[in-house]
Amino acid sequence: MDQLHNQSFQQIIASYTGKLLRDHFGKGPESVVVSIGHTSITIHLRNFLTPAEKILLEHQQEELVITTRDKLMLAVTPEILQYLQDVLGVHAEECYYDWNFIQGTGMIAVVSPELIRYTPAPAFDSSRQEIEAELNRISAQVQKEPCSTASYEMNPRTLLFIRSGVLLPMEREMILLGQGDTLKRVKRKLEKEYIMSSRVLEGLLQHRISDCFIDWNYALDKSIVMLTLNPHR
Repeated sequence: MDQLHNQSFQQIIASYTGKLLRDHFGKGPESVVVSIGHTSITIHLRNFLTPAEKILLEHQQEELVITTRDKLMLAVTPEILQYLQDVLGVHAEECYYDWNFIQGTGMIAVVSPELIRYTPAPAFDSSRQEIEAELNRISAQVQKEPCSTASYEMNPRTLLFIRSGVLLPMEREMILLGQGDTLKRVKRKLEKEYIMSSRVLEGLLQHRISDCFIDWNYALDKSIVMLTLNPHR
């Protein structure tokens, strides 16, 4: 996929995603930034809160907003995966998403077993191992250290980390007992706090982290972290 086609696909996917979310949520994001690289596609959403959600959040009803969005995304994610297969000709079954209600932002990430676009060595390649090690250390404080971590620079301000082997035996039992959603919310809250407060990670990245998104695929025992960076230190 050359650069021109890549940009064209990014625009097409962004337009489709914005309309799809508007159709399901009643309001679409103000902006949609799509990045394609290696085996992944990331979609960063800005100003994505409906009027009803804003009122609920003002009345401390975040759990209700999360639950409602989870139900809507059950319909949205299959449509995104099918569309990406039709547009890119790539079969993908992994779709992750997360939100930041304070900033009104969101993330959707699709991971394919196939190479979507060749990605040259990223700008952070010299500190890649140290960055992955710090994220693994943080992960060990919340769940367990991943068996493997792969990192990709999706664009100069977006980093994607794909982790495998992150679930503890106790967590597997909680998931079997139907507590997977609660477990995800607790782990997400804790890990985000650790990541956003890590001076080590900020020093290695040489940029302030402006947003952090995390999600899990329990069936595959995988997790992704997407970081967006402030362009100024």
